Amino acid sequence: MKLRTFLGLLGLAASAQLAAPVAWADTYPSRAVRIIVPYGTGGGSDILARQIGARLQTIWGQGVAVDNRAGASGNIGTEAVVRSPADGYTLLLQNSTMVVNPAVAGKLNYDPEKDLTPIMLLGLTPIALAAHQSTNIKNLKDLVEYSKANPTALNYGSCGVGTPQHFVMELVKQKSGVKATNVGYKGCAPALTDVVGGQVQLAILSANLIAPHIKTGKLYGIGVSTASRYQLMPQVPTFEEQGLKPLDFSIWYALMGPAKMPPEVVARIYADVQKVLAEPAIKENLSGAGVEPLSGNGAELSKLIKVDLARYAQLAKSANIKAE
Repeated sequence: MKLRTFLGLLGLAASAQLAAPVAWADTYPSRAVRIIVPYGTGGGSDILARQIGARLQTIWGQGVAVDNRAGASGNIGTEAVVRSPADGYTLLLQNSTMVVNPAVAGKLNYDPEKDLTPIMLLGLTPIALAAHQSTNIKNLKDLVEYSKANPTALNYGSCGVGTPQHFVMELVKQKSGVKATNVGYKGCAPALTDVVGGQVQLAILSANLIAPHIKTGKLYGIGVSTASRYQLMPQVPTFEEQGLKPLDFSIWYALMGPAKMPPEVVARIYADVQKVLAEPAIKENLSGAGVEPLSGNGAELSKLIKVDLARYAQLAKSANIKAE
Protein backbone atom coordinates (compact mmCIF):
# COMPACT_ATOMS: atom_id res chain seq x y z
CA MET A 1 0.00 0.00 0.00
CA LYS A 2 1.29 3.45 -0.86
CA LEU A 3 1.69 5.90 1.98
CA ARG A 4 -0.64 8.41 0.33
CA THR A 5 -3.37 5.79 0.09
CA PHE A 6 -2.88 4.64 3.68
CA LEU A 7 -2.96 8.13 5.16
CA GLY A 8 -5.64 9.38 2.78
CA LEU A 9 -8.06 6.72 3.96
CA LEU A 10 -7.58 8.02 7.48
CA GLY A 11 -8.23 11.59 6.37
CA LEU A 12 -4.63 12.65 6.97
CA ALA A 13 -3.07 15.40 4.91
CA ALA A 14 0.60 15.38 4.10
CA SER A 15 2.71 18.12 5.57
CA ALA A 16 6.26 19.16 4.82
CA GLN A 17 9.15 18.28 7.10
CA LEU A 18 11.20 21.29 8.20
CA ALA A 19 14.73 21.38 6.90
CA ALA A 20 17.54 21.14 9.44
CA PRO A 21 19.87 24.06 10.00
CA VAL A 22 23.37 23.25 8.82
CA ALA A 23 24.90 23.57 12.30
CA TRP A 24 22.76 20.82 13.81
CA ALA A 25 23.09 18.67 10.70
CA ASP A 26 26.87 18.84 11.09
CA THR A 27 26.99 18.09 14.83
CA TYR A 28 24.37 15.38 15.37
CA PRO A 29 25.10 12.67 16.30
CA SER A 30 28.44 13.14 18.03
CA ARG A 31 28.18 9.92 20.09
CA ALA A 32 26.35 6.59 20.15
CA VAL A 33 22.57 6.48 19.74
CA ARG A 34 20.28 3.97 21.45
CA ILE A 35 17.01 2.71 19.93
CA ILE A 36 14.72 1.20 22.55
CA VAL A 37 12.35 -1.47 21.26
CA PRO A 38 9.66 -2.08 23.92
CA TYR A 39 9.08 -5.67 22.75
CA GLY A 40 11.08 -8.87 22.44
CA THR A 41 13.43 -9.85 19.64
CA GLY A 42 12.23 -11.12 16.30
CA GLY A 43 9.04 -9.05 15.91
CA GLY A 44 8.37 -6.33 13.36
CA SER A 45 9.58 -3.52 15.63
CA ASP A 46 12.82 -5.34 16.40
CA ILE A 47 13.46 -6.19 12.75
CA LEU A 48 12.96 -2.57 11.70
CA ALA A 49 15.19 -1.25 14.49
CA ARG A 50 18.04 -3.57 13.58
CA GLN A 51 17.80 -3.00 9.83
CA ILE A 52 17.66 0.78 10.22
CA GLY A 53 20.18 0.93 13.05
CA ALA A 54 22.82 -1.00 11.14
CA ARG A 55 22.65 1.41 8.21
CA LEU A 56 22.55 4.53 10.40
CA GLN A 57 25.82 3.42 11.98
CA THR A 58 27.45 3.70 8.58
CA ILE A 59 25.77 7.00 7.69
CA TRP A 60 26.49 8.63 11.04
CA GLY A 61 29.83 7.06 11.85
CA GLN A 62 28.51 6.41 15.36
CA GLY A 63 27.28 3.31 17.15
CA VAL A 64 23.55 2.60 17.09
CA ALA A 65 22.49 0.07 19.72
CA VAL A 66 19.11 -1.69 19.81
CA ASP A 67 17.86 -2.13 23.38
CA ASN A 68 14.92 -4.55 23.79
CA ARG A 69 12.88 -3.70 26.89
CA ALA A 70 9.78 -5.86 26.71
CA GLY A 71 6.90 -5.86 29.16
CA ALA A 72 3.52 -4.36 29.98
CA SER A 73 2.40 -4.27 26.32
CA GLY A 74 5.29 -2.02 25.39
CA ASN A 75 4.80 0.44 28.22
CA ILE A 76 8.03 -0.35 30.12
CA GLY A 77 10.31 0.51 27.21
CA THR A 78 8.20 3.49 26.21
CA GLU A 79 8.33 4.96 29.71
CA ALA A 80 12.13 4.61 29.67
CA VAL A 81 12.24 6.80 26.57
CA VAL A 82 9.78 9.31 28.04
CA ARG A 83 12.13 9.76 31.02
CA SER A 84 15.25 10.15 28.85
CA PRO A 85 16.90 13.45 27.84
CA ALA A 86 15.31 14.93 24.71
CA ASP A 87 18.62 15.17 22.85
CA GLY A 88 18.11 12.55 20.15
CA TYR A 89 20.43 9.96 21.69
CA THR A 90 17.61 7.78 23.02
CA LEU A 91 14.94 6.88 20.47
CA LEU A 92 11.87 4.63 20.52
CA LEU A 93 10.74 2.22 17.83
CA GLN A 94 7.08 1.69 18.69
CA ASN A 95 4.10 0.17 16.95
CA SER A 96 0.37 0.73 17.04
CA THR A 97 -0.02 -1.26 20.25
CA MET A 98 0.81 2.06 21.91
CA VAL A 99 -2.49 3.63 20.82
CA VAL A 100 -4.48 0.55 21.80
CA ASN A 101 -3.20 0.44 25.38
CA PRO A 102 -5.13 3.50 26.65
CA ALA A 103 -8.38 2.10 25.24
CA VAL A 104 -7.92 -1.11 27.20
CA ALA A 105 -6.06 -0.12 30.35
CA GLY A 106 -7.27 3.45 30.78
CA LYS A 107 -4.80 6.12 31.81
CA LEU A 108 -1.13 5.22 31.34
CA ASN A 109 1.94 6.59 33.11
CA TYR A 110 2.60 8.70 30.02
CA ASP A 111 0.54 10.53 27.41
CA PRO A 112 1.14 9.14 23.87
CA GLU A 113 0.39 12.57 22.38
CA LYS A 114 2.22 14.84 24.83
CA ASP A 115 5.15 12.89 26.23
CA LEU A 116 6.79 11.77 22.99
CA THR A 117 8.18 13.49 19.91
CA PRO A 118 6.82 11.83 16.74
CA ILE A 119 9.67 11.57 14.24
CA MET A 120 8.30 9.44 11.41
CA LEU A 121 6.27 6.47 10.24
CA LEU A 122 8.45 3.56 9.16
CA GLY A 123 6.22 0.78 7.89
CA LEU A 124 3.09 -1.26 8.32
CA THR A 125 1.86 -4.83 8.39
CA PRO A 126 -1.79 -5.75 7.78
CA ILE A 127 -3.79 -7.96 10.11
CA ALA A 128 -5.34 -11.08 8.63
CA LEU A 129 -7.93 -13.66 9.66
CA ALA A 130 -7.25 -17.30 8.81
CA ALA A 131 -9.06 -20.60 9.26
CA HIS A 132 -7.70 -24.12 9.66
CA GLN A 133 -8.11 -26.15 6.49
CA SER A 134 -10.41 -28.66 8.20
CA THR A 135 -13.12 -26.00 8.60
CA ASN A 136 -13.42 -25.48 4.83
CA ILE A 137 -13.98 -21.76 5.60
CA LYS A 138 -12.29 -20.04 2.67
CA ASN A 139 -13.71 -16.52 2.76
CA LEU A 140 -15.95 -14.18 4.73
CA LYS A 141 -19.14 -15.55 3.12
CA ASP A 142 -18.22 -19.07 4.25
CA LEU A 143 -17.48 -17.77 7.74
CA VAL A 144 -20.82 -16.00 8.06
CA GLU A 145 -22.70 -19.08 6.86
CA TYR A 146 -20.78 -21.37 9.21
CA SER A 147 -21.43 -19.06 12.15
CA LYS A 148 -25.17 -18.91 11.42
CA ALA A 149 -25.36 -22.69 11.28
CA ASN A 150 -23.12 -23.14 14.36
CA PRO A 151 -23.57 -20.00 16.50
CA THR A 152 -21.66 -21.31 19.53
CA ALA A 153 -19.02 -23.44 17.84
CA LEU A 154 -16.37 -20.96 16.70
CA ASN A 155 -13.29 -19.93 18.65
CA TYR A 156 -10.54 -17.66 17.40
CA GLY A 157 -7.01 -17.21 18.61
CA SER A 158 -5.65 -13.67 18.98
CA CYS A 159 -2.30 -12.25 20.06
CA GLY A 160 -3.86 -11.29 23.38
CA VAL A 161 -6.80 -9.44 24.87
CA GLY A 162 -6.68 -5.79 23.89
CA THR A 163 -4.16 -6.20 21.07
CA PRO A 164 -4.81 -4.59 17.66
CA GLN A 165 -5.56 -8.05 16.28
CA HIS A 166 -8.24 -8.62 18.93
CA PHE A 167 -9.79 -5.25 18.11
CA VAL A 168 -9.92 -5.98 14.38
CA MET A 169 -11.66 -9.31 14.94
CA GLU A 170 -14.25 -7.70 17.19
CA LEU A 171 -14.89 -5.13 14.46
CA VAL A 172 -15.26 -7.92 11.89
CA LYS A 173 -17.77 -9.60 14.19
CA GLN A 174 -19.75 -6.38 14.61
CA LYS A 175 -19.90 -5.69 10.90
CA SER A 176 -20.57 -9.26 9.70
CA GLY A 177 -22.68 -10.73 12.50
CA VAL A 178 -20.22 -13.60 13.00
CA LYS A 179 -20.24 -15.24 16.44
CA ALA A 180 -16.85 -16.39 17.73
CA THR A 181 -15.20 -16.51 21.15
CA ASN A 182 -11.76 -14.99 21.66
CA VAL A 183 -8.98 -17.20 22.97
CA GLY A 184 -6.45 -14.61 24.06
CA TYR A 185 -2.91 -15.96 23.86
CA LYS A 186 0.20 -14.31 25.27
CA GLY A 187 1.59 -13.34 21.90
CA CYS A 188 0.92 -14.14 18.27
CA ALA A 189 3.22 -17.19 18.03
CA PRO A 190 1.18 -19.56 20.26
CA ALA A 191 -2.05 -18.52 18.54
CA LEU A 192 -0.47 -19.34 15.20
CA THR A 193 0.74 -22.71 16.48
CA ASP A 194 -2.73 -23.68 17.64
CA VAL A 195 -4.59 -22.67 14.48
CA VAL A 196 -2.05 -24.49 12.29
CA GLY A 197 -2.44 -27.51 14.57
CA GLY A 198 -6.23 -27.31 14.50
CA GLN A 199 -6.68 -26.60 18.24
CA VAL A 200 -8.64 -23.44 17.33
CA GLN A 201 -10.59 -22.98 14.10
CA LEU A 202 -9.61 -19.36 13.46
CA ALA A 203 -6.80 -16.95 14.26
CA ILE A 204 -6.46 -13.20 13.77
CA LEU A 205 -2.77 -12.36 13.46
CA SER A 206 -0.23 -10.13 11.80
CA ALA A 207 -0.53 -11.06 8.14
CA ASN A 208 3.15 -11.87 7.67
CA LEU A 209 2.80 -14.77 10.14
CA ILE A 210 -0.13 -16.25 8.26
CA ALA A 211 1.26 -15.87 4.73
CA PRO A 212 3.59 -18.94 4.70
CA HIS A 213 0.77 -21.22 5.85
CA ILE A 214 -1.58 -19.87 3.20
CA LYS A 215 0.97 -20.96 0.60
CA THR A 216 1.20 -24.49 2.00
CA GLY A 217 -2.59 -24.82 2.21
CA LYS A 218 -2.63 -25.49 5.96
CA LEU A 219 -4.66 -22.31 6.46
CA TYR A 220 -7.28 -20.48 4.43
CA GLY A 221 -7.02 -16.69 4.28
CA ILE A 222 -10.44 -15.21 5.07
CA GLY A 223 -9.62 -11.53 4.86
CA VAL A 224 -7.01 -8.78 5.23
CA SER A 225 -7.56 -5.67 7.34
CA THR A 226 -6.22 -3.03 4.93
CA ALA A 227 -7.86 -1.29 1.99
CA SER A 228 -5.38 -2.91 -0.42
CA ARG A 229 -4.35 -6.54 -0.69
CA TYR A 230 -1.19 -7.69 1.05
CA GLN A 231 1.90 -8.27 -1.06
CA LEU A 232 2.83 -11.59 0.60
CA MET A 233 -0.59 -13.16 -0.05
CA PRO A 234 -2.27 -11.23 -2.89
CA GLN A 235 -4.77 -14.03 -3.42
CA VAL A 236 -6.53 -13.19 -0.12
CA PRO A 237 -9.18 -10.47 -0.49
CA THR A 238 -9.51 -7.57 1.90
CA PHE A 239 -12.46 -7.33 4.26
CA GLU A 240 -13.53 -4.18 2.43
CA GLU A 241 -13.66 -6.10 -0.86
CA GLN A 242 -16.03 -8.51 0.86
CA GLY A 243 -18.40 -5.76 1.97
CA LEU A 244 -17.11 -4.69 5.41
CA LYS A 245 -16.62 -0.97 4.80
CA PRO A 246 -14.89 0.93 6.21
CA LEU A 247 -12.31 -1.43 7.66
CA ASP A 248 -8.71 -0.28 7.31
CA PHE A 249 -6.46 -1.18 10.26
CA SER A 250 -2.75 -1.98 10.25
CA ILE A 251 0.05 -2.67 12.66
CA TRP A 252 2.10 0.46 12.02
CA TYR A 253 5.67 1.08 13.10
CA ALA A 254 7.09 4.46 14.04
CA LEU A 255 10.22 6.18 15.30
CA MET A 256 9.81 8.56 18.23
CA GLY A 257 11.80 10.25 20.96
CA PRO A 258 11.21 12.02 24.25
CA ALA A 259 9.01 15.12 24.20
CA LYS A 260 10.49 18.44 23.09
CA MET A 261 13.33 17.13 20.96
CA PRO A 262 15.07 19.91 18.98
CA PRO A 263 13.36 20.20 15.56
CA GLU A 264 16.77 20.23 13.89
CA VAL A 265 17.64 16.84 15.39
CA VAL A 266 14.25 15.43 14.39
CA ALA A 267 14.77 16.65 10.84
CA ARG A 268 18.24 15.09 10.63
CA ILE A 269 16.98 11.71 11.85
CA TYR A 270 13.99 11.87 9.50
CA ALA A 271 16.13 12.67 6.46
CA ASP A 272 18.68 9.95 7.14
CA VAL A 273 16.11 7.24 7.91
CA GLN A 274 14.28 8.17 4.70
CA LYS A 275 17.49 7.42 2.82
CA VAL A 276 17.78 4.06 4.57
CA LEU A 277 14.20 3.05 3.79
CA ALA A 278 14.73 3.94 0.12
CA GLU A 279 17.65 1.53 -0.26
CA PRO A 280 16.68 -1.49 -2.43
CA ALA A 281 18.32 -3.99 -0.06
CA ILE A 282 16.44 -2.61 2.93
CA LYS A 283 13.16 -2.65 1.00
CA GLU A 284 13.77 -6.27 0.04
CA ASN A 285 14.70 -7.32 3.57
CA LEU A 286 11.68 -5.65 5.14
CA SER A 287 9.35 -6.98 2.45
CA GLY A 288 10.60 -10.49 3.15
CA ALA A 289 9.80 -9.94 6.83
CA GLY A 290 6.30 -8.77 5.92
CA VAL A 291 6.83 -5.08 6.68
CA GLU A 292 5.91 -2.57 3.98
CA PRO A 293 8.23 0.45 4.36
CA LEU A 294 6.70 3.92 4.74
CA SER A 295 8.31 7.32 5.17
CA GLY A 296 5.61 9.53 6.65
CA ASN A 297 6.90 12.50 8.62
CA GLY A 298 6.32 13.51 12.21
CA ALA A 299 3.25 15.61 11.47
CA GLU A 300 1.59 12.68 9.71
CA LEU A 301 2.51 10.34 12.55
CA SER A 302 1.08 12.78 15.10
CA LYS A 303 -2.24 12.88 13.23
CA LEU A 304 -2.30 9.11 12.89
CA ILE A 305 -1.77 8.67 16.64
CA LYS A 306 -4.65 11.04 17.37
CA VAL A 307 -6.97 9.28 14.90
CA ASP A 308 -6.14 5.79 16.17
CA LEU A 309 -6.46 6.72 19.83
CA ALA A 310 -10.02 7.80 19.09
CA ARG A 311 -10.80 4.80 16.87
CA TYR A 312 -9.62 2.22 19.39
CA ALA A 313 -11.30 4.00 22.31
CA GLN A 314 -14.63 3.93 20.48
CA LEU A 315 -14.23 0.27 19.52
CA ALA A 316 -13.21 -0.75 23.05
CA LYS A 317 -16.41 0.80 24.33
CA SER A 318 -18.69 -0.72 21.70
CA ALA A 319 -17.12 -4.20 21.97
CA ASN A 320 -16.66 -4.00 25.76
CA ILE A 321 -12.96 -4.84 25.52
CA LYS A 322 -11.20 -4.53 28.87
CA ALA A 323 -7.84 -5.52 30.31
CA GLU A 324 -7.69 -8.98 31.84
